[in-house]
Amino acid sequence: MDLRIASNQFPLTGTQVARRAAAPQEGTQEVGFSSAFKNALQSVSAAQDRASDLQREVQLENPKVSIEETMVAMQKAQIGFQATLHVRNRMVQAYTDIMNMQV
Repeated sequence: MDLRIASNQFPLTGTQVARRAAAPQEGTQEVGFSSAFKNALQSVSAAQDRASDLQREVQLENPKVSIEETMVAMQKAQIGFQATLHVRNRMVQAYTDIMNMQV
């Protein structure tokens, strides 16, 4: 996944930044931060759903699902959730820092 953000030669005003962040970028190969973050959240959610499904199958004693596979899926989901939580905390801290700046 390519997480590069397109650079603009001219600085953007606050309105332009908000408009660009809210608008979907059609026809471009580059991924914006909001879409990359949305894809990451969907990926973490899918990992948690898979781990939950595997747990349910193990509890129902499905012979096609191994406990090892289930444990690996659970660890992947946990690591993804922790990474998402750290990103969220960093974003909230950055927002708080910006809001507390004196102009």
